Amino acid sequence: MAKNLVIVESPAKAKTIEKFLGKDYKVASSFGHISDLPAREMGVDVEKGFKPKYIVSSDKKAVVKKLKELVKNAETVWLASDEDREGEAIAWHLAETLKLDQANTKRIVFNSITKNAIQKAIENPRSIDYNLVNAQQARRVLDRLVGYELSPVLWKKIKTGLSAGRVQSVSVRLIVEREREIKEFNPEASFRVVAEFKNSEETVFKAKLNTNFDTKEEAKKFLEKNIGTSFHIADLDTKPAKKSPAAPFTTSTLQQEASRKLYFSVSKTMTIAQRLYEAGLITYMRTDSVNLSPEAINAAKEEIVRSYGDKFSKPRNYNKKSKGAQEAHEAIRPTDMSRHSVQIDRDQARLYDLIWKRTLASQMSDALLERTNVKVKAEKHNELFVANGEVLKFEGFLKVYLEGTDEEDEDRAGMLPALKVGEQVFEQNITATQRFTRPPYRYTEASLVKKLEELGIGRPSTYAPTISTIQNRGYVERGTIEGVERKYLQYSIVNNTVAEATLTETVGSDKGKLVPTDIGMIVNDFLVNHFSNILDYNFTAKVEQSFDDIASGEEDWTKMIASFYKDFHPNVLHVEENADRESGERVLGTDPESGRQLSVRLGRFGPMAQIGTVEEEEKPRFASLLPDQSIDSITFQEALSLFKLPRTLGEYEGEEVQVNVGRFGPYVRFGKSFVSLSPGEDVFDVNFDRAVELIELKKKADAPIAWYKDKEVTKGKGRFGPFIKYDGIFINVNKKYDFDNLSQEDIETLIEDKLKKEREKVIHNWEDEGIRVEKARWGRSNIIKGKTKVELSKDIDATKLTLDQVKELIEKSSSKKKTAAKKKTTKKTTAKKTTTKSKTKK
Repeated sequence: MAKNLVIVESPAKAKTIEKFLGKDYKVASSFGHISDLPAREMGVDVEKGFKPKYIVSSDKKAVVKKLKELVKNAETVWLASDEDREGEAIAWHLAETLKLDQANTKRIVFNSITKNAIQKAIENPRSIDYNLVNAQQARRVLDRLVGYELSPVLWKKIKTGLSAGRVQSVSVRLIVEREREIKEFNPEASFRVVAEFKNSEETVFKAKLNTNFDTKEEAKKFLEKNIGTSFHIADLDTKPAKKSPAAPFTTSTLQQEASRKLYFSVSKTMTIAQRLYEAGLITYMRTDSVNLSPEAINAAKEEIVRSYGDKFSKPRNYNKKSKGAQEAHEAIRPTDMSRHSVQIDRDQARLYDLIWKRTLASQMSDALLERTNVKVKAEKHNELFVANGEVLKFEGFLKVYLEGTDEEDEDRAGMLPALKVGEQVFEQNITATQRFTRPPYRYTEASLVKKLEELGIGRPSTYAPTISTIQNRGYVERGTIEGVERKYLQYSIVNNTVAEATLTETVGSDKGKLVPTDIGMIVNDFLVNHFSNILDYNFTAKVEQSFDDIASGEEDWTKMIASFYKDFHPNVLHVEENADRESGERVLGTDPESGRQLSVRLGRFGPMAQIGTVEEEEKPRFASLLPDQSIDSITFQEALSLFKLPRTLGEYEGEEVQVNVGRFGPYVRFGKSFVSLSPGEDVFDVNFDRAVELIELKKKADAPIAWYKDKEVTKGKGRFGPFIKYDGIFINVNKKYDFDNLSQEDIETLIEDKLKKEREKVIHNWEDEGIRVEKARWGRSNIIKGKTKVELSKDIDATKLTLDQVKELIEKSSSKKKTAAKKKTTKKTTAKKTTTKSKTKK
C-alpha cells in the first residue's frame, strides 16, 4: 500500500495528479463535499450559536467508507482540495469526518495541476485555515437561514414550490427593475444628419453634423441650406494615440467574454473551464485576481518574443482595486504559454484559445494609432460636418486579441483618405434620418455578472449557480422577444430639392436576453415590499464584505450571523402573520357583456385572465395568457380577446378544427391531434386554410420515411436537434448525414449503431424479473424495473451485483420514496391543522 494518501474533490483531478506522483502516493477523490447541511431541514441550531448540523448524505456513505479504509493504510494524508473557501471547507469536513490525526495530516494547495505546481505544494504544506472555513460556513448558514425562512412565506402568500435566496433574489430584482425601466421608457425622436463626401482621388468618406435637430422642419431647413453649395476641409487634426491590452481573465471577465465571443452560458463556461483545469491546461478558474506569477510573466515574454519578436513584448503587472480581491491568487491563464492550442473537445479548445490569447495579449505592447479629426465646412452656412478616423501604426497586442463589448458602438471610427486643409471635397449625398433614443439594454448573462461584480454582490463561485437557479426556478427566462416594426422619416437632397421617405425598422428585438417572468415579478415585488433589507444592494454587498473580513480573521462569523438574524427572524414572523396573499392581480376594467370585473393574475398553472370574482354567485371565467403576454403589461382589449378562445374554424376530414392556447402555447386541435403554431404566430390570425396547412405538415412529419424489419421509421426535430424514431427509440442524427435526404442505408446504419449501443450499455438483464442494470453517464449505472429507476453511485461496481442485491436496492429506494411521501403528507396535514387553530383563536 502507498505511504501517502492524497485526497482531492474530483476524479478527473485525481487522475491528472496521479501522473505526477510516484508509487508512494495514492490519489483518491471525495467527489466534492462529503458532508453538508441536511436537505430536508434547516440544519442550523439558532439557539446554540447557529451551530450547523453536518451529515454524510446516503450517496456519500460508500465514499466515506472507502476513504476511511485508505486512511488506515496511509502514514500521511494530504488534503488537496481547491484553494478557495469552498475547498478549505471540504478539507475541514474530510479531517472531521475521517477523524484524521492532526500530526499525520497536511493541507496543500496549488492553482494549477502541473508536475511543478504539485511538487511545490508537497514541499510547502500548511494546516487547515479555519478563517477560510468560517467564511464558507457563514455564507452557507446565512443562505440557509434566508432560504429556509423566506421560502415557506412565499408558499403561503404566493404559490407553493417557490424559493428565495440572498443573491438570487437580488439578481432577479436587477432584471425586474431593468424590465420596468424599458417598459416605462418613452423614446424621444431627433434627426441625425450624415453626409458622404468624395475627395479628388475619388475616395468616399462619411462625416456627421455635431448637432441633431428636434423637428423635421429644422432638419429640412438645414438640408435646403446645402443645396448647390460647395465644401472644403476647414480643419484637420492628427494625434498619436494608443490602446492598452485588458488584464488577464478573472472568473467574471472570463464568463463575460466567453458569452460575447463564444455564446456560452455562464454555467457552460464554468463547466468547460473546470475540465481544462482538471486536465492541467489552465490555472484555477475561480479567482478574482488579475495577478500573474513572475514565472508566468517570464514564460509569456519568452513566447511573445519567440512568436512575434522583441517589439511586441511589454511585461506588465495588473492590480484589481475591488473589495475582497484576493491578490495572492493568480488570474486564469494557460499552464504552458508555448501551447497555442489544444487538440480536445471543440468547446474546450475554443475556451482554451480565448484564455491563451487574453493572457498573452496582456503581456504585449500597446497598439499605436494615429487618430484624425476632420472638419468639413460648407460655403453657405457655418455648421461643420465632422469625421473621425484612425490608422493603425503598430499592431501590438491587437495582433493576438481585442476585448469584446456588450453594447453597440454606432460612432466607431473608421478609415479616412489622405486629406489636406483647404482641399475641396464633393458632396455625394446628405441625409437627415429620424433616430430615437434607446431604452436601457436588457441584461445578458454576461452583463448581469458584470453588474453583480460592480455592486460587490456574490463572488466568483456564486455567479454561475445563481444565474442557473433563477432560470430553473422560472423567475427569469431567456427572451424570445421578436421586436416590432417602427416607421421613421428620412430626408435627402434629390435633384436640388429635399425629398421625404418613410422607412421601417425593427425595434425591441431581444432574443437570448434575460427577461423576468410574471412569477419572477410577483415574488420580487413581495420581497421588496416586505424584506427590503435582504433585497437592498448595499446590504448584500456589505454581507459579502463581512465574509471577506471573516476570511481574514477580522470578524467572528457567529456574531455576524446573530446580528443579521435578530432583525430578520421577527420580520419573517410578522410578514407570515400579517401580509396579504399576493397574486400580482391587476384589475383592467369591466367586461362589456356581463358587467363583471376583468382582471389578470397568477393562477395555479400560470398567468391568467379572469372575468368575475370568487365572492359572486356566478363562477368566474378563466383564460390563460399567451406566451408573449404578461400580467404587468397586458391591455384590457388583449385580455378580453382571450375569452374568444377556443375558436372553431370549421371541419376537415370529418373532424372539428379549433385553435386555442394551452400551458405550452397556442395550438391547432384536429380530432385528437394537437399541432403547435410556429413561433411568433398569433392565435387570432390563424384561419381555416392556415390550420389545414399546419395539419397537413404535421401528418407529413409523422408519416413513415422508411421501414426497417417490418417496423416504421419516422423523423422529426426536437430540443436536441434532428432525430429518427424507430420502435419507440429516438435516434439523434448528427451533421454527418443529410437529414432532409436520408437514404435507406443511412437509416439502417443509424438504427443498427443505436441498437448496438443499447446492447453494450446493458450490464445485466434478468428478463424473467423484468429487471436490468445499465451503464449511465459519467461512469454511473442505473437499475431499471418498469418505471422505477435507481441511480447507483460511482463507487458501486455494477458488474458484480447479484439479482438479490439489485432487488434489495430497489426495495430500499421504494421505501425511501414512501417515507418521503408520508412525511410530505404529514407536513401538509400539520400545516392545515395549525392554520385552522390560528383561525379559531382569532
